[in-house]
Amino acid sequence: MNNPLRRLALAAVAAAVGLTVAACGQVQDSSTPPSGAAASTSVDTLFGAVEVPANPQRVVALGWSDAEAALALGVQPIAVSDWLAFGGKGVGPWAESLSTTSPTILPTLELNYEQISALNPDLILNTRSDNSKEKFDELSKIAPTVSAPAGTTIQYGTTWQQQMQQVSAALGRKEQGDALIAETDAAFSAARTAHPNFAGKTVGVGSFFSDSYGAYVDGDSRVDFMKSLGFVNKPEIQALSDGSSFYVQVARENIEQLSADTTVIFPIGGDASALKADPVLNQLPVAQAGHLLIIDDPVLANAFSSGSTLGTKYAIDHAVPLIAQHTAS
Repeated sequence: MNNPLRRLALAAVAAAVGLTVAACGQVQDSSTPPSGAAASTSVDTLFGAVEVPANPQRVVALGWSDAEAALALGVQPIAVSDWLAFGGKGVGPWAESLSTTSPTILPTLELNYEQISALNPDLILNTRSDNSKEKFDELSKIAPTVSAPAGTTIQYGTTWQQQMQQVSAALGRKEQGDALIAETDAAFSAARTAHPNFAGKTVGVGSFFSDSYGAYVDGDSRVDFMKSLGFVNKPEIQALSDGSSFYVQVARENIEQLSADTTVIFPIGGDASALKADPVLNQLPVAQAGHLLIIDDPVLANAFSSGSTLGTKYAIDHAVPLIAQHTAS
């Protein structure tokens, strides 16, 4: 139970890169504010407008992949929550080279407010989280806290676009953020053009942990990824959602619910051997047709799960070819 992603998945069941390469290819020092930066900026969040000081220097990134969003914009967080248990600097290998410092690694689900306060932050990023008002209120006593955007209803339901919009607004780097969003959208567009057979096909996106299966629904970054390629989340899976969570549990006796035109599944907290050996999973129609993709590369599974612009582009480059191999023409 040391894997934070496993704890998050279990909680969901119980509840229902100062230097970086900017989008233009130039390197920007995070200590240098953009020209014409205002004295402060107001960011609209789920809990109202938040006033953020200009050019914050001590940024704490708590939300899922918030650290990667900051690094992509050339800002070095002083502390991060390592949601996917990367270790090291708490970010994926697609972002690690952008981190030139060694940030403090913070807890994920259970926040240590004293530890956060001792870091003396001038900005806290928590854009993809459980959307707890109580946590927001406590964090706001420490420093301006930017949460999910207004209107977010699903826990951890902030899209990669919304995350970049929130983080770039808070850091006074909106133009950079818009460029990164456009770059990622262009990568999806190119993938759709290269694979027109993806359009309209149903997909089931699942995970396996502690000998249990689960499926992701609308509002989850992995489902958003597949939909951005042209797929449609399988209606029977989506019907299992009550609209408040990104994830639903799938009982082993109902595992056929994961069978779609294409099914993508990966292990959490272990290797893929149990999935490859599961006779029930591998007898599903989707498996028999050769359209079951088991992601057995943990780096790729994490990129697929990251929900950041950096991780998403890595997944487009490395997962799309595999998805194409497991999708009917």
